[in-house]
Amino acid sequence: MTLEQKTGQFFFPAVFINDTEENIQATEKLIRELHIGGLTFFHSRASAATNYESKKPIVYNDNSYERLKALIIRYQKSASTPLLMSIDAEWGLAMRVEKTPQYPYAITLGALPETQAHLAYEVGKQIGLDLKSAGIHYNLAPLADINNNPNNPVIGYRSFGENKEKVARFALEYLKGLNEIGVLGCLKHFPGHGNTSVDSHLGLPILEQNLIELLDNELYPFIEGIKNNVDSIMIGHLAVPALNEGKSTSATLSKPIIEDLLRNQLQYKGLVISDALNMHSVSKLYATKGELEWEAFNAGNDVLCFAENVLEGIQAITKKASSERINASYNRIMACKKKVGLLDTKIITERSLDFETASQLNKKIAQSCITTIKDNNNYQLILEASSNEKLAVLSIYKSIENVFSTIITCTLPAQSFSLENGAAIENSDFIKKISTLDTIIIALFVPKAKPMQKFELEETVLETLKNLFETKKCILYLFGNPYALQVIPNLPLAEGIVQAYQDFDEFQEVAAQSLINNTKNKGSLPVTIKGI
Repeated sequence: MTLEQKTGQFFFPAVFINDTEENIQATEKLIRELHIGGLTFFHSRASAATNYESKKPIVYNDNSYERLKALIIRYQKSASTPLLMSIDAEWGLAMRVEKTPQYPYAITLGALPETQAHLAYEVGKQIGLDLKSAGIHYNLAPLADINNNPNNPVIGYRSFGENKEKVARFALEYLKGLNEIGVLGCLKHFPGHGNTSVDSHLGLPILEQNLIELLDNELYPFIEGIKNNVDSIMIGHLAVPALNEGKSTSATLSKPIIEDLLRNQLQYKGLVISDALNMHSVSKLYATKGELEWEAFNAGNDVLCFAENVLEGIQAITKKASSERINASYNRIMACKKKVGLLDTKIITERSLDFETASQLNKKIAQSCITTIKDNNNYQLILEASSNEKLAVLSIYKSIENVFSTIITCTLPAQSFSLENGAAIENSDFIKKISTLDTIIIALFVPKAKPMQKFELEETVLETLKNLFETKKCILYLFGNPYALQVIPNLPLAEGIVQAYQDFDEFQEVAAQSLINNTKNKGSLPVTIKGI
């Protein structure tokens, strides 16, 4: 390869599964003419970070998985050197692709006992198998971020928790699962995005810690990953002035952070990939096309993820970079391609998605992670209210036919109600019959995993919960991000609180059976929740 062709290997532009034929052909031309090294897949243009400005609605497509497989074959045919296909699949292909297996969020896995860490390995392995079935060999996951800031708008549920040892162990188990079946993994977001309160898609978070503090906490999982030869490390769009000569420059563009700290001090020899270069914390810094790509490469990144100016970036890098530096990054990328078999001529066996195995794994995880936070003799309360015909199950944000409610009401004498949105409360059967009820099992299915707008819990719903905790004996089951507990008023008045994490059928089933059989839940909160 010429230096220009080798430089093309550093670029992993974004591609969109549900895109126009015109855009697909433009990508094929990019592959043929500029020798790019890989692609990073997103569901659609509306679903990617660019949608923060356009606000275009996401149009879902049940055929996305088949379309993804067909696109990968098509794009590989355009490449003279096989492309390394990548995707964000932290909790499975379902993060980007409809009708594919979804696995629990990292925060859910973080609730598992240490003795069940192997389940994180199984999740990594199954996700890897799903990715390979589509032709993808590089998962931009998992997070090594320690979620020690409850106000973090973008990490939260994507982190294994606030304990550095547990985060490191579970991230490594997940990575081992990926590697077991030939898929690359990636620890992100170096040097640690957990203790921030700004979404780096929109602005630049700033970490105020010094190096000693970071080595003691944020950097710990990355150091453990380096000891275990992690395939790649993603640099986060966050500023750490103490590591960057006092400057509030994004780590992605900081040679002191990447070259001095990560490469030299921490002795990392593997692949370094930038976070998406279209994110607003860096994308608007340079008026000249190609300058951002050059600055990111010059800082020490090998792979330029979601690069938007490929031609200009190649021109800038080949003009300014030494041949030694270009060859070093090129060799690291080719070593990764070799590791996953992309440079071999052997036939890849066709795989298919395994929904049954995914379901079985999700059930195993539910059996070990569901967490009892508060229990004022819940079981006796329920039996007594049931025998007096004063027990109800109230489902919020799901219909009355959900698995949790159905199992309970099929076993215990109890009335079943649902409030599918805040507007339905005032004239609901539940409000009409509330005076006849004494004890209420509340199944709250939190609408969103991100904390924006109180996880989209409507004020009318929060007010209803506040009143119920004041006036009734309530046992709350929360199916969603545990941080949502912090926005629920009067929660200390609840007789019982059980954190169930996911709204999957398997989690609902396990939670219901545990309640009915009065069995002890094994999980523990992976983060500190205030006000309970």
